[in-house]
Formats: sequence, structure tokens, C-alpha cells
Amino acid sequence: MATSLATAPGAVAPAHPPVHRRLSAPALAVLVAGWQSGGPAYAALADAVRGAVLSGTVAPHTRLPSERDLAAALGVSRTTTAAAYAALRERGFVTSRTGVGTVAVLPRPTRRAQPRWCGGDAPVPVGVEPPEDLVDLGQAAPAAPPQLHAAYGRALEALPGYLSGRGYEPLGLEPLREAVAQRLTERGTPTTPDQVLVTTGAQHAISTVAQSLLGPRDRVVVQSPTYAHGIEAMVARGARVVGFPVGAGLPGDGPGFDVALFESTIRAATPRLAYLVPDFHNPTGYSLSPDERAEVRRIALRHRVTVIGDETLTDIALDGPAPEPLAGDGSATSHLLTVGSASKTFWGGLRVGWVRAHPDVVAHLARVRGAADIATSVLEQLAVVELLARRDEVLAERLPLLRSQRDLLRSAVTAAIPSWHVTAPAGGLSLWVDLGRPLAHALAAAAAVRGLVINPGPSLTPDGAATSRVRLTFAPDAEAIRRAVPRLVAAWEHVAG
Repeated sequence: MATSLATAPGAVAPAHPPVHRRLSAPALAVLVAGWQSGGPAYAALADAVRGAVLSGTVAPHTRLPSERDLAAALGVSRTTTAAAYAALRERGFVTSRTGVGTVAVLPRPTRRAQPRWCGGDAPVPVGVEPPEDLVDLGQAAPAAPPQLHAAYGRALEALPGYLSGRGYEPLGLEPLREAVAQRLTERGTPTTPDQVLVTTGAQHAISTVAQSLLGPRDRVVVQSPTYAHGIEAMVARGARVVGFPVGAGLPGDGPGFDVALFESTIRAATPRLAYLVPDFHNPTGYSLSPDERAEVRRIALRHRVTVIGDETLTDIALDGPAPEPLAGDGSATSHLLTVGSASKTFWGGLRVGWVRAHPDVVAHLARVRGAADIATSVLEQLAVVELLARRDEVLAERLPLLRSQRDLLRSAVTAAIPSWHVTAPAGGLSLWVDLGRPLAHALAAAAAVRGLVINPGPSLTPDGAATSRVRLTFAPDAEAIRRAVPRLVAAWEHVAG
């Protein structure tokens, strides 16, 4: 493992972090496979473990195996593992305490946060303003399809039928609830309209569920990395967010979804809520297998934890069919909610989303939403009804375009910077990139100065991990992608030397 995986100057680690999960010696040995390199064995092992923590493969707040057990698993002396753990403690990547053991942590950076357009908290030149000609590879939001305008026209024709009413429908318009229920039923999860709550976008749905179910200091388990605004919705309720690593087949990654680790995290954290992106996971692109979906349902029921399945990306299946629904046959409705949205399939400007849940939960969420948002716009709901009726037509045009943009961005980036490892997701809107060095924040800041917005990996994690990863979305058109890549290359040359 390269020795460039260094702690930021002035970084400190918490003295006694909580333990959210445990990692066995054989499991850690697998995650640091190939750790041997030139130089002292303890230093190489410390670098490998530090790299796994920085990338998120070993999540912070994970109790590591004992020095003796790790030595046996790796076939080295206990002196080597003891020295490696000592080096990690010195650099702030683990803490040790009698009765608790050795726990992985991330040092807390002391740098002052920079404006959001800079892509994180890396330093930027004083007095530099964001350029006017920005290319945004940070927001996964496709442009509207050509069918949108006509859908609004038909919605306006239907609008007079609703003008004699109040205009407030906290549960959503019945035609839209019926259309969403029909779509979910067609996918394999029998659904009735009384199981559907219409919201003002998926983010509003996630926030409403968080407001309904979470209190201060309640724990929430999330994939790490994950959708940043999902994390923010939980933190806004005062919840403590616990991440567990997900992989995308990049160097140093563990499994895409480790069921045993997920259950271990649920067991240790005893959360009120778990938030998952099961389809074309944002940002890694990983989709849960049918067996993994069944295990999530089993774990939710066994541990009596409510799971939110964020299915906003489900329709963006670029290679092959969309995955089966997380809710399965719907029998786990008491502990499993799913969230959907019109934003990726159609257009973000519609601001229409929905929750599928037990009818009693739907009624409760409708009452809770009133504190911030009484009801969703009638006209937008009618437009989505029209678009759902023409969903296949929209996707027949949208998916080939997004597929070509994915391939263009991936091929251009890998050709320009061969040292990077870039995912080839089967769906979704993002590439997840391994830089090979913990320079995500610095790269995002350097890119922003050059008129390019990207997402540094740590901004997508609950604990600042994934410092060697960035997210690049291919939602912009081909012309924007072609303008973006030279700026990305220039930024990398600047920060990588």
C-alpha cells in the first residue's frame, strides 16, 4: 500500500469511540490481502489497514481483531501486528482501550470548511470565485424528456376537474396513487392506493419518514458511501448515523453488500431506522441480488428495524432489466418502506415522489408532513400521471442516451488518467472512481477552481471515509462531458504533482 495515505496535519481522533460492529481476523486478512510490500512488515500492514479505513472498506467504529488473532490469520508474529496497531494509534486511525479492544476511527481534520461549490473542505486559493462556465458532474439530474411539455398540456386539460375542491390532498391525488400502486404491482409487489403517500419529491419522503420515526440520538444505519441528502435528513433529526461499507469492485473494496456485516451492524447499533439504496446504488452502482434482498427483509423483521428502500434510480437500468423490488411480495410492509420519485425517470423539476408503506403508516406520515408541507402541487401530480402512462416511451429514448453518456465519460476518463479505477455500473447515473490516493477533497477543490463540480467521496459518507474516491455523474449531455474531462485532468495534475 502506498505510503502517501497520510493523516492530514493536525488531525486528531476521538478518545473513546463507540463500537458499531466487529471484524474477525480472517475477514480483515481478506480485506488487506496483498498488504506485503518493501520495507518493515509492520509499516506495510499499518498502511494496508489505514488504506482500508480511508477508502471505507473498514468502516470507522469497527472493532478490529486482537493482535494475536490477526497475527495467526496473516501468518506473522504478534510483534508485527502489535507494531502495526501502535503505528495506527500514533497516526490517529485506531484507538485501544482495555475491555473494548482496538477500534478503527478516522482522524478529525482541523481544516475550515470551504463553500459547497469547492466540492468539500480542501483549501482553495484566497479570493478565488467560482467561474461562470461551470460544468456540473456533481448533480445526478438528467434534463427533461421531450414528452414533458405535452404531459403538462394534458394535465392542464384535466385541471378544471379539481378546481372546485380545496387543492389540498395530504395523501396525494387518487389518480396518481392508483398509477403508482399499479406500477409497483406490475414490478411484483402487490400494492393498493391506500399504501401510497404522494410527497413533494423523494427527499421530502425521506425527511418525512425521518421526522416521523426518529428522535435525538436515535441511531440510523446507512450504506457508506450513500446519497448525501439522505444522511442530512437523518442528521437534521439529531440522529446518530452509523455507516457500513459497500463495495463496487474497486481495489480494496469488500463485497457490494455484506449481509453478515449489515446484520452485525444492526445488532450492535440497535437502530430505529436503516436507509438503503438497493438499485444501482448511489454512488457505487451496485444492486442487491435477489438473495440479498430477501436477507434484508428477514433482518428487518427479525430485529424489528424499519428499513427505507430508496428506489429513485430503479428505472435507470442501462444494461439489462431493472432489479426486482426490495419489498418482494409485500409481506414485510410492517418493517419496510420504499421511496420512489419522478425526478430520475422524468424530470427533477416535477418535485413529485412517493412512499409505499402499510396504510396505517401512510396515514401517520400524512399527518406528520403537515408541519412542513401540507400537500403536493395538483398540476405536477397530474403531469406525473400522464408521464407514468407513457413511461416505456420515455425510457426507450432516455436509457440509450444515458448509456452513451456513461460510456463516453468512462472511456474518456480512463484514457486520460489510466491510473484511476472507474466503475462500469449497470444502471444509475454515476461513476465511482478510485484515485489511488487520498486526494478526493483536494481534487474537488482544484476542479471547482477550473469550472468543474464533482463530489468528493467523504461528502457521501457519514464519517468522512472514502478519501480516495470521487463521484462523477454522467447526467449532463455529451458536449458538457467533453468539456469536463480536460478540466478534470488539469485538476488531477495539479493535486497529484
